[in-house]
Amino acid sequence: MKSHDVALQVMQEAVEVLVDWTKPNLPWKESNKGEIDKAVKKAKGYLHWPEKSAKSEPQPLRLLFDFVHFSEDGREEKKPENYCPVSAIAESDPCIPYPKEKPDLTDYKETIKKELEKLESEDWQNLSLLTLFIEKYGSCLSFGESDIALVDMARSTAAVAAALVDNSDAEKIALIAGDLSGIQNFIYTISSDGALKSLRARSFYLELVAEEIVQQLLEKLDLPRTSVIYAGGGNLYILAPANQHTINVVSKVQLDFNQWLKYKFQSKIFLALAISDPFHAKDVFAFKDPISNKSKFAEHWDKVIIKVNQQKSQKFIHQIDDLLKIKVSYEQKCRVCHRDNTTDLKEVENDDGELILQCPSCQKMSQLGSQLFKTTVVVRSKRQHIPGRLGKISLQSAHYYLFENKESLPELQKEETVFFINNWETKNYQFQNSVSLLLGNYAQNSEEKEPNFIRANEMASRADGINRVGYLRMDVDNLGKIFAKGLEKKTIQNLPRIAGLSRLMTYFFKVYLNSLAKDRCANLPIGAKSLNEGDRPNLLFIYAGGDDLFISGSWNEVVDFAFDVYQAFRAYTGHNPDITLSGGISLADVKFPLYQAADESGEAEDAAKGNGRDSLGLFGNVFKWDEWLGTYKSEAIEQEIRNYLSSETFPSLFGILPFVKKLYNIDSNHSRSFVRNLLATAQVQNQMINEIKQKRKQPEYQGQERDIRYYLHLPKIAYTLARLPENVLDDDFRKSLKSPYNAPYFRAIATWIELLNRKESHDSNND
Repeated sequence: MKSHDVALQVMQEAVEVLVDWTKPNLPWKESNKGEIDKAVKKAKGYLHWPEKSAKSEPQPLRLLFDFVHFSEDGREEKKPENYCPVSAIAESDPCIPYPKEKPDLTDYKETIKKELEKLESEDWQNLSLLTLFIEKYGSCLSFGESDIALVDMARSTAAVAAALVDNSDAEKIALIAGDLSGIQNFIYTISSDGALKSLRARSFYLELVAEEIVQQLLEKLDLPRTSVIYAGGGNLYILAPANQHTINVVSKVQLDFNQWLKYKFQSKIFLALAISDPFHAKDVFAFKDPISNKSKFAEHWDKVIIKVNQQKSQKFIHQIDDLLKIKVSYEQKCRVCHRDNTTDLKEVENDDGELILQCPSCQKMSQLGSQLFKTTVVVRSKRQHIPGRLGKISLQSAHYYLFENKESLPELQKEETVFFINNWETKNYQFQNSVSLLLGNYAQNSEEKEPNFIRANEMASRADGINRVGYLRMDVDNLGKIFAKGLEKKTIQNLPRIAGLSRLMTYFFKVYLNSLAKDRCANLPIGAKSLNEGDRPNLLFIYAGGDDLFISGSWNEVVDFAFDVYQAFRAYTGHNPDITLSGGISLADVKFPLYQAADESGEAEDAAKGNGRDSLGLFGNVFKWDEWLGTYKSEAIEQEIRNYLSSETFPSLFGILPFVKKLYNIDSNHSRSFVRNLLATAQVQNQMINEIKQKRKQPEYQGQERDIRYYLHLPKIAYTLARLPENVLDDDFRKSLKSPYNAPYFRAIATWIELLNRKESHDSNND
């Protein structure tokens, strides 16, 4: 347990930083101080841990996202310095902490002092509690460098110390990287008969699979939780000793896990797990390679990722004989996952009351989906039975027991681990093996089958306009580039900063999105644009991970929520132009197969990526977010088009959302007539553009496509507007709609309004 001891010493040192700063009354602390281990001293030196002085006191934390920069022209727009707001992480559902100007720490200093005085003597020896304490109160404070948080400095130092402690003379460490690939093949390939709760259960199940991989590595290497640099979205990074034992453990864990994965998931999921070459521990902080000008730690990070990717291209290569065996298929398939290699199918009643054939795995997922709604605590154990549980998930070498709350937990054994879902309540972490498990897990309750997740038919029936379910997929653009190169131009890409970027991304997708869905008004940035001002309650988070999400819900709320997420993320990252999101939305009938809906939203997302990123695919259209929102920025429109339209006055209303808001608020008779004409105009435009594209090689047709796209609409729109009463729409609307700048958006505007105005009976949706 020596590695845990040095990690504890580092966390005690981190708490000591807050103690020296706030001067609380802790009469027991001096008697609990011990000799600092040699590995801790070395790690603090390598990480440039500040020596005790007035300069080593915590300071306001610069927003790390401000230091991400890719532009190659060398020119940088001068921006105000963004700082993280100073506040402790709330015990549950923390509000999104949007960056601010440099804050004053006086009040927060007093807050920390009071919280420190609540610590007991035994808490000083509790690694889990002290780690949670530093995360809760030290995530918004810098220590050393202005953009390095105290929590990231402490965890990084503990990771290095734990990797060095086995050999007091050791200086070399290694980085373990893992990638659980094939997740989409497992989560998304189920039919509508599986219901959304099964999809949610599959997502949670894979979260635990990834967690079990981390747990096994930590156990077999005797490393503390602080050695985990990042774990989420199927990826993991762990700092470990550079020795043969680590190599053997990594190889054994990968082999054993892949054998289990092949059996459990029919080769759909694969664990790539690699270890870097040994490198000097001092490389984790501030050294650059003189040739590549990259930080040495970034070099090691890149190289181990290459190893992981090589393994992913050779999946199950050690089990090739098994894969080549003839697979037996049976006539009957599981109606949920389409599995056809088992006869162990049973008729199970789905949410619609129908009896459908399900394989054992899908039966368990359906049951798990019902249990998850109440789960707030998970216990990892080797015991076969624990009383009081909601459910049990058996993985490769351990069982995960689900509990409704802390009060329902039985007496825990020393080797067991308890996970608190999205919880920062320090009193919960009295148990030595306590871990905060972050999950994007917002879900509306079902009114038809309580307690349970909202069902697809409920989502559709609660939608405005047409009865449809919406599916949103979204992820961060160029995330790999952000981690590999994003910090090189403005600072040094070292371990604490990479850990900080990982933590900030994880917080947004696994924590703050829950808060945004639960309390939209309290979590939207100032000035955010939307069609409706109310909440978006009818949503179900199927997956929200390290940098991406998959969300279902009433179609109009999913559309609104996509804009909420984008605007919140841009504000959260300080509106850094190099950190953006792309997304895709599909709309589907209740009975439409979920895997096809997921494919369609994925295709829309791919189209958004293909539009130069920072875009949304929706209603068969792809535009930049600024075009959807009507927030004009010159970058949203290509330079060639700006030059082409240079003689035109820019309209007061621009984009899609401003027109939809105007049309949505006029009476339905005028709205429907107007929308039909707008849609007809868009169809004529598209038809003629397609014809021109086919004839483009002929000289007389070159250049006509732009004329049609931006000016063909004028006669039809002028005629349509003339038929509307003067008091229906104001002059700004009329002039703006005639502007060629808005011509490309007619189809999206008309489709959005048409879907909002079309109301079906609930029964017709289930025919």
